[in-house]
Amino acid sequence: MIKTILSQTAADATSGTAKIVPTFFLHAGRTPDKPAIWCEGSTATYQELAVLVCRWSNAMAHGGVKRGDHIGVILPNSIEFVALMLVAADLGAVMVPLNTSLTPLAVHRAFEAAEVKHVVSTAALLKSLLTKPTSSRTADYLPPDFSIADGLWLSVDKTIEDATLLADFLYDVSPNAQPLNVAMEEDALILTMTSGSTGDPKPIILTQRTKFNRANAAAELYGITENDRTLAATPLYHSLAERLVLIPLLTGGTSILMQAFSPTAWLECVSKQNVTFTIAVSSQLKLIAGLPGNQDMAHAYDISSLRCIVSSSALLEHPVKADLLKKFDCEFHECYGASEIAIATNLDRTSARKKLQSVGIPAPGVDIKIIGQDGKIVDKGEAGEIVCKTPMLFGGYFKRPELTQTAMWGDYFRTGDMGRVDEDGFLYFLGRTKDIIICGGINIYPADIEAVVNEYASVLESAAFAFPDEHLGEVVAIAVVPVNKTEINLRQLRFHCCERLADFQQPRKFFVLDELPRNSMGKLMKFQLAKTYTTMLKR
Repeated sequence: MIKTILSQTAADATSGTAKIVPTFFLHAGRTPDKPAIWCEGSTATYQELAVLVCRWSNAMAHGGVKRGDHIGVILPNSIEFVALMLVAADLGAVMVPLNTSLTPLAVHRAFEAAEVKHVVSTAALLKSLLTKPTSSRTADYLPPDFSIADGLWLSVDKTIEDATLLADFLYDVSPNAQPLNVAMEEDALILTMTSGSTGDPKPIILTQRTKFNRANAAAELYGITENDRTLAATPLYHSLAERLVLIPLLTGGTSILMQAFSPTAWLECVSKQNVTFTIAVSSQLKLIAGLPGNQDMAHAYDISSLRCIVSSSALLEHPVKADLLKKFDCEFHECYGASEIAIATNLDRTSARKKLQSVGIPAPGVDIKIIGQDGKIVDKGEAGEIVCKTPMLFGGYFKRPELTQTAMWGDYFRTGDMGRVDEDGFLYFLGRTKDIIICGGINIYPADIEAVVNEYASVLESAAFAFPDEHLGEVVAIAVVPVNKTEINLRQLRFHCCERLADFQQPRKFFVLDELPRNSMGKLMKFQLAKTYTTMLKR
């Protein structure tokens, strides 16, 4: 079967045809018995993964899934999740991965915003989406149409009413089924939800060409080959983990996938699975570096297999970066980027010793400029907004052409981040012009938090802002102005937030104020909130 697929996909790898599936099957044909992926004790060889993908793809097509259909995916990190990425790539379908901790309300809002037609999840999560609310209070917050996704509903683990078990769904499909290869390069593959738990969802379009280019660019930049065992230790609903599982499958290597992160579990996984390459979010690396009694990682854990590690998602504090350079006896890189542009800069170990505060120079094929408020390029060393031109650019915001246009400066993406470039071309990240809170590598939008808090009867207005946290980098803090200046039940407000926000969005710090700080024009000045309360933290 693999030989047949090999010849077929080689013939189909022409201009315009999507390359993800053909490239994967080329490696499956060459090394069918090689482990393609390991996830928490379960392993699939290239042959086994290829068979699963072909059967699933054919079953989906017979079940009515068409090119361009949107599939809502709410799954923990698993081999099934990775297989479904390849299935969607084969069908030309679009995955809409969502955080498993989102509330049913948030999921349905995301489904509506992304025009989801089919759903793949666990039985427990599907049941929560299919169950009508019994509380009238809860019902007030649910959309009137509770059946947005009217196509296939698949459960990957157990049988439940109104959904089909994946094993049953694949039962009648031949193990000799072939890939369909109907997708094209410009077809959307992923819609990444950058917001939407309560506010206005903003799905990012990542095309097959974009995902393929991003995987290849990372492989080239970090020298990844078929000999690498690449670790993904972040959730697969995030573009970073998706890239990390695609890289080995497109280079003939092996993907190592963790279901959940802890610093000791990460070190043990690197040791036991002989991990050679990974990109980790900076908050994870900070926790790893901060493990007590772990001054000599190589002695405490056998991580000698690691040849390259990359820090991503947020800027590493300078002392942490210096400490990690000492502790990891391998190539060490830091990168700057965003979901819309992927990796934009690279800071290698040698440069880091000279430019410790920098996030590096532009990655190959990437051009970075700094522009002022007037939209003109500033002089070297001057601060301004970071804009980026890259072949890894996203495909725009789904059905938001005006928002997409606003996000561009000609061919350059406006990151909303502040930075400066020195005389040697190194970029320095200075902060965010947008009010995004980055908690454990996950972007959180204050407007989402504020919308929920402001629903609470005792709250007049609120402002969410980032608060430093030694474990997660940042957590959500909320400043509230009560209707009655002397009365507000913070315990009940916490329950209110727990019912309507995902776990990563929960405010961890509450501050009650008489009024929010504003300038003479009435504009809210959040930076004063952050400055005031983080200063108090340091006392």
